[in-house]
Amino acid sequence: MREYNGSEAPRLQRIVCNCCGRSLRMENGRLKEDCVFVDHTFGYFSAKDGVRHRFDLCEDCYDRFLKTFVLPVEESEESELL
Repeated sequence: MREYNGSEAPRLQRIVCNCCGRSLRMENGRLKEDCVFVDHTFGYFSAKDGVRHRFDLCEDCYDRFLKTFVLPVEESEESELL
């Protein structure tokens, strides 16, 4: 969950993991640890047609989530990080 302040030029104030509720470390409006941000709108042939879900997961919750998968996620190394 992302919280912003200001209405004209909103600035990221806080990110909270939607799973465990922990506030992620931030400094001067910048995230100081990684998280997974999901922004998905369900399309046709879904029970959720047109519904948009947005949430953040801290790295620990993401790792726990991955352990529930029957098939492992595809992993690769990236040489340039943004």
